[in-house]
Amino acid sequence: MISFILMVNKQGQTRFSSYYEWISMEERVALESEIIRKCLSRSELQCSFLEYRGYKVIYRRYASLFFIVGTKPDKGDAENTENELGMLEFIHTLVETMDKWAGSICELDIMYQLEEVHFLVGEMVQNGYVVETNKSNILRPIALMEREAQKVDSMFR
Repeated sequence: MISFILMVNKQGQTRFSSYYEWISMEERVALESEIIRKCLSRSELQCSFLEYRGYKVIYRRYASLFFIVGTKPDKGDAENTENELGMLEFIHTLVETMDKWAGSICELDIMYQLEEVHFLVGEMVQNGYVVETNKSNILRPIALMEREAQKVDSMFR
């Protein structure tokens, strides 16, 4: 089960975070800073998986952004059986979908269109489980919302 998704720049500033289990704000801040520090300090030659505080952390760097996914075992399971390569593929699909939506995704797209990014990730992941990977199905509701917003904008001109 996915516990959290983070998008972080090279300076270690969190640009997007989404949590799928309850964690207090103090613990979130500490966890994020420690995981980000660990991911940023690793070289490109090291593998993209690490274990930290019971989380299996999978990350990938695209241009100036790090996409970080943290998984934990499902409730009742003793061992985290989440497939690391499957999570890397999920990260790649997320980036490809965001590229299709915003052109070439960059840090500014995430900062200035945060609500749409949350919606996009929400279409892909629900309650900590990946539910959709088809780019067209993910982007269709966003395109409909943008089309309706343009109609409303043109109505008031």
